[in-house]
Amino acid sequence: MKNLIKSIIGVVGLVNAAGLDQTETNGNSLLGTFDAPVLSALPGSTWGEKTLETTNVYKNSPNTGKLRKYNFDISRGLLAPDGVNASLILVNGAFPGPTIEANWGDTFQITVNNKIEGPEAGTSLHWHGLLQHETPWMDGVPSVTQCPIAPGQSFTYTFKADRPGTSWWHSHYAAQTAGGLHGAMIIHGPIPAGVTYDYDLGPVLLSDHYFIDYRELLQGYLSVPLDLIFSDNNLINGKGQFDCSKTNRTCTPNAGYSKFRFRSGKTHLLRLINTSAEGLQHFTIDGHSFQVIEFDFVPIKRFTTSKVTLSPGQRANILVKGIGKPNSSYWVRSDIDAVCAAPSQPHALAQIYYENSDITKAPNTNATPYTAIGCGTDPLASTVPLYPIAPPANPSTRKDLDITLGFNQTGFLQWYMNNVTFRADMNLALLSAVNNGTEYFGVPEWNVWDFGSNSSIRMLMRNYHISPHPMHLHGHDFWILAEGHGDWDGKIVNPGNPIRRDTHQLLPMDAENRPGYAVIEWVQDNPGVWAFHCHIFSHLSLGFYINVLERPDDVQNFDIPDSVQNTCVQWNAYASKNVVDQPDAGLKNRK
Repeated sequence: MKNLIKSIIGVVGLVNAAGLDQTETNGNSLLGTFDAPVLSALPGSTWGEKTLETTNVYKNSPNTGKLRKYNFDISRGLLAPDGVNASLILVNGAFPGPTIEANWGDTFQITVNNKIEGPEAGTSLHWHGLLQHETPWMDGVPSVTQCPIAPGQSFTYTFKADRPGTSWWHSHYAAQTAGGLHGAMIIHGPIPAGVTYDYDLGPVLLSDHYFIDYRELLQGYLSVPLDLIFSDNNLINGKGQFDCSKTNRTCTPNAGYSKFRFRSGKTHLLRLINTSAEGLQHFTIDGHSFQVIEFDFVPIKRFTTSKVTLSPGQRANILVKGIGKPNSSYWVRSDIDAVCAAPSQPHALAQIYYENSDITKAPNTNATPYTAIGCGTDPLASTVPLYPIAPPANPSTRKDLDITLGFNQTGFLQWYMNNVTFRADMNLALLSAVNNGTEYFGVPEWNVWDFGSNSSIRMLMRNYHISPHPMHLHGHDFWILAEGHGDWDGKIVNPGNPIRRDTHQLLPMDAENRPGYAVIEWVQDNPGVWAFHCHIFSHLSLGFYINVLERPDDVQNFDIPDSVQNTCVQWNAYASKNVVDQPDAGLKNRK
């Protein structure tokens, strides 16, 4: 088995203490090992006098003129990240995929080569949380900003690193994110006043993990009767262990855990990213508290806690003081909330070793006790942005969004937004259609909400289901004004400076059948067609998706690069000669 995996990955890597090669568990990725790089700002930073306390990053992003080039070869591979053999979608032979870095104001240039075979598949990558001002066609959403990258074809994404902080990139095609196609995105920038740290230990990816191929995963949800498939394990930086007695798959015990090096008396920056397909993650470190300094690219007033909770797509930067002795070690934990999902094994572990500790011995520390309530994330009142921006007191548009689950006329389960479900047409890009003045929006299942030139949008979302929904809006941050159950009383939490995020967990319906609600607001300062959807893969694939059309008159003045339209030419040529499984957003698999 080892030789088979090495032949697929094509490299010989590090050896874990557990006896598995790093290439067998994670291919070319160094995340989770002591050889993972300690990060720092790249040469050529030019933010100068800009500080996070005094700079509106939405309007005052620097321009460095520097290109940060990456090349992504996307292919299938066989790895065993927790000891269980799994077919994954890899980038450059790595799971998780490569971490991309830039300084604030640099330009990313990322060439994606679709080498997926056995079988072939389309793909497309989204750069989560970036605003894409003046480059909305680089947002990476098939059927919205481009067509899928066809098998054997390449596409180059060029866009600005328009805000400093921590995020991630991931596939926006089918359930490829759940299949391993994701990685961290770090944009270095100024540090908040009073914040100091000694070591930037980089990304800490929290990921539910499935043993089956992502295509099988989708087929279960796109079947009649519905075949619910839940995650098998929970990983930190793509590593974990599984009890081999609980699976009939090829499994190697004691596959090993991710490891972090701490120094006594020093402060460590950890960049937490929930890359899960479904799981709400509760993150703790035995014996340590920490300060939270950023949520979803938004620097916040620091607060101290011993637990941070992230829904899929959310991120947090935390500072951890090295309070341990030089010879000590501790467990790191991330638990999928079993009330909000149904994982087979919800508990992820990693290990912290201080400078003189014995790395051959596992830590012997106790978990931090905590209380999780109602599938929500950290309280709105405790998360205050460092740079204050008040939402418009009188938004120009108010929209209600009611979310329900039901069956369509063919018997397939679908999510509905105000009684409409979304279906993608991969053979066109809605942004290009608007740009060309073509009227495609009479098709209800494309679910285009045209907000015209209105200056701001306030939306009251109501969730009439027992499942929570991590709601993500592309191209924007939104203010989160209020949340709860039942009827909104009109009160706004911290009305002069509410928390801003690009992803927020919409609460589920409660035991009294009152809908969970959230009130959000955003400014229409970014013309385009922007996806707004639940970040749970199965909900998205079952039609939980809205397209926000913003300032269409401005969109018609865009000069969209020919390379974007070429994705549709190439995809249509491929689809005309091949039967394409297209399960995205409510479309049944064609076999």
